[in-house]
Amino acid sequence: MTSPPGGALYSPALLALAVELAAYPFDPAAPFIGEAHSRSCGSTIQISATEGFEDLGLKVTACAVGQAAAAIFARHVRGKTGADIQTALAEIIDWLAGEGDTPAWPDIAMLEAARAYPGRHGAILLPWRAALDALSKPSAPR
Repeated sequence: MTSPPGGALYSPALLALAVELAAYPFDPAAPFIGEAHSRSCGSTIQISATEGFEDLGLKVTACAVGQAAAAIFARHVRGKTGADIQTALAEIIDWLAGEGDTPAWPDIAMLEAARAYPGRHGAILLPWRAALDALSKPSAPR
């Protein structure tokens, strides 16, 4: 059996990212709460955050790829705006579809091997979608 382009999907580096999620406990009392669900794989994510994502919490029910994407998101979201997140989401969607360059979001290239698995793309997008959901709530501070 040959590996897909980009190497093995469940590399040690990708699996190690999932461990990082323990550093982001979900806070149901946070001012920003959002969630996203992938219809393609059933993965879900909930995000709790304060303004500017200074404090971030994650509740992730996803495969290792989805967990890795959540960790990559969490590593670099501090100080980002809704516009930053929307831009990153659009870049990641294009990249996964093979229609764009590697997105500017740091460490996203760690998910390169997952591009060959369209069934995992929905899980990769969840953190950015959940963050935008949190920011779109009427009760969320602007």
